[in-house]
Amino acid sequence: MLIVGLGNPTSEYENTFHNMGYLTIETLAKRMGKKIIKAECHALTCVKDVKDEKIILAKPLTYMNASGQAVKELMAKYKQDLSDLIVIYDDIDIPRYSVRTRANGSAGTHNGMKSIVELNCSSEFKRIRIGIGKNEYDLADYVLSKITKEDRKTFDVTFEKVAELLEEYINTKNWDKLLRESNIIK
Repeated sequence: MLIVGLGNPTSEYENTFHNMGYLTIETLAKRMGKKIIKAECHALTCVKDVKDEKIILAKPLTYMNASGQAVKELMAKYKQDLSDLIVIYDDIDIPRYSVRTRANGSAGTHNGMKSIVELNCSSEFKRIRIGIGKNEYDLADYVLSKITKEDRKTFDVTFEKVAELLEEYINTKNWDKLLRESNIIK
């Protein structure tokens, strides 16, 4: 199973709204007792064996708009099918702190997702969207803006809940349960 958190590398983008995927995947790695430090396939990764299955956690280093390159390379290296892929990313179209999951769907307006769909020639993979809500700012300025300390506290609760649900999914493979439980996180 390949679980990818989208974001932008370098300290300039740390703790920004566009790095919701990075922040969630870091929370999951910590819960699993791992650190995402291995550089491979244009990403930082860690691997954990769970019940004779490799669970690969990844943060692409390609910058958001080219995320598909890292995902495609990781899928090839680890011989993963699209059914094994889960992508976590920010979404301006759902309320702040909320979570929406889908088994498949369009990339919408998200350039990282567009890259993944385009390079993998499919949108048939699981995704988890972390809501950042809309703002009156220019879209690019908003998603690249820093999260306040107060906002971060609430987002951290969301990241923990998503990581907990993903841990359960890793053990049970019950996507329908994850779908039901994550879609009520607000």
